[in-house]
Amino acid sequence: MSQDKINIKKNLQHPRRSLGNRHRSQAEKFLNLGLDQNNVMWAEQNAKQAILYDFTNPDNWHLLVKIKMINKDDLGIKLILEDLFNILGRDKVLLEQLHNINLIQSGIKLLEAAFKIDPLDPDIWWLNIKNNNKEIEIFRERLKLLDIRDPRANILFSRRIERLKKAGYENLFLELSKYLLSQNSSNYELWIELGKLHERREEFDQAWFCYDQAQTHFPKSKSRELFKSRMEDKLEGRKSKPWKIPKISQRVDFLKKMEQISNSIIEIEEVELITQKIGLKEKVKLMIAQDRISEAFFMTRRLAAEGDKEALILVEEILELMNNEK
Repeated sequence: MSQDKINIKKNLQHPRRSLGNRHRSQAEKFLNLGLDQNNVMWAEQNAKQAILYDFTNPDNWHLLVKIKMINKDDLGIKLILEDLFNILGRDKVLLEQLHNINLIQSGIKLLEAAFKIDPLDPDIWWLNIKNNNKEIEIFRERLKLLDIRDPRANILFSRRIERLKKAGYENLFLELSKYLLSQNSSNYELWIELGKLHERREEFDQAWFCYDQAQTHFPKSKSRELFKSRMEDKLEGRKSKPWKIPKISQRVDFLKKMEQISNSIIEIEEVELITQKIGLKEKVKLMIAQDRISEAFFMTRRLAAEGDKEALILVEEILELMNNEK
């Protein structure tokens, strides 16, 4: 994979609205020039780029579906909607609607229905359920049924639960953030937000675990070192016993719990029954093939913390794979 492609994939996780708007504007200009083959082709290319750089803007999705309708591309509309539903959490109910439907006639309606249920803008989403505990509970239970391993889905739902945290639903944020991270452990921004909440609550060991995960996935953040420095400044001169980095056993327990959450969320194939009879490297390969990469990460990191040298090497390989797939 070229470096340019890797960089574009990394941008998927962090929408760049200005670039998305620029490509959508270019697509609209080509359509306004006329509907001959070349103009529509260039419009489609730019519309795809608009979604690539900013999947959070519904206008980008509307335009690409419109172009597919011009081309009478039923399969293309289906693939666009499937991609959108992946971002919205691979909801089986939504995916089932794509069967036996004339998407050239109904594509836009399905798109609008999806956005009405699940707005891409977290502020609009929050306005729809704000001060409605019943709707918030429905969201809580629904989220637990969704597959949100797609990095874009993980970012989308992370922004939603951040709105919950700001509104005072801190316990719900704690619960759902661990659910999100167990499906995509590379979401370092959410690890940092979770760490900040634990730190504010003076749950310092839990905060350190979160900052440690964040810095593992994004070393430039220095979140772990900055937290340690803050703790040293805060506790300097106190008569009480100063905070110390948690013991290895505590760290192992934390990783084991995250591994168990990952394991309980993702449906395990029957082949899992034989994994105890194969080596660690083969087991990791099998888990990655089953798209259980976060579970593999927590498992190998736990074993590495316990002193397993092979697991330490595998952790680095999994991290590299995660970075290349973003």
